[in-house]
Amino acid sequence: MSDEEDEYVFYRQRPEWRDVKPVPQDDGPAPVVQIAYCDKFKDVFDYFRAVLLTSEKSERCLELTESAIALNPANYTVWQYRRTILQSLKKDLSEEMDFLSNIIYEQPKNYQVWHHRRALVEWSRDASEELQFTKEIINMDQKNYHAWQHRQWVIKEFGLWEGELNYIDELLKKDFRNNSAWNERYFVIRHSTGFTDDVVLKEIRYATSIINEALKNESAWNYLRGILLEHGLTWSSELRSRVLDWRNEGLKSPHLTGFLVDLYLEDLEKGNGDESQLLENIIKLCTELAEETDQIRSKYWNYVMEKTKMHWKT
Repeated sequence: MSDEEDEYVFYRQRPEWRDVKPVPQDDGPAPVVQIAYCDKFKDVFDYFRAVLLTSEKSERCLELTESAIALNPANYTVWQYRRTILQSLKKDLSEEMDFLSNIIYEQPKNYQVWHHRRALVEWSRDASEELQFTKEIINMDQKNYHAWQHRQWVIKEFGLWEGELNYIDELLKKDFRNNSAWNERYFVIRHSTGFTDDVVLKEIRYATSIINEALKNESAWNYLRGILLEHGLTWSSELRSRVLDWRNEGLKSPHLTGFLVDLYLEDLEKGNGDESQLLENIIKLCTELAEETDQIRSKYWNYVMEKTKMHWKT
């Protein structure tokens, strides 16, 4: 038992809770693997079930949910009931936000705390602290999905696009393999300026400048594919020249080679260039990937090669 549990006063011993009859957890007549809850956990949740049944919304119930959250911060029902109480009592949401922020610092990958935060922001319509807060959480873990998701919702909901690309630049300068930052860049551009011809050309240059620093940086290659979804891989002659230059320099990154395969496949589909030469290039590159640089996906590249042969060879 911890010191905290030694000092804990059970709800059944608190005078202000004498009017409430606790409701034990019902595991049925023959529970198979019954969870061995500690006495404190059983005490808190027995009383929580009791007030849930009566739909009591009071200060003492709000305090009870705080005790329940401390024991299990991932319990959806507790958080939902807490929101109901907050609305019923018309509580100060800034105080609740302070309470919540402390929990998120301790439980940054707990879905329920982020869901609760979003609800508070929706009620208050105050997103003034959200970008800074999510930035602090992301600094703790660059790939915290919940923090990124919340940040994207806030930016889109409140139109906070300005300055986000600068923030992403900072992250990519620190780590250009940061998938989350690349994803955020795509999100921001897609929902703000859109991928116009000028924007795509600018982003091609941005991505290729980073790829030039690390040719095996899969994140940047994936970003290139993403921004060219509507235009096609063959749209930019500048990009084609850059990719071929890397190849002619003897570089054999599987991402570079795979990009070339898809580029040549698109050439075939569009009737660009000599069909037999394109087919020969695809077979050569797929063989290289399957046997040398990307053996873990050899079955995939062999499949691409055989499918291409069957479709285009006469």
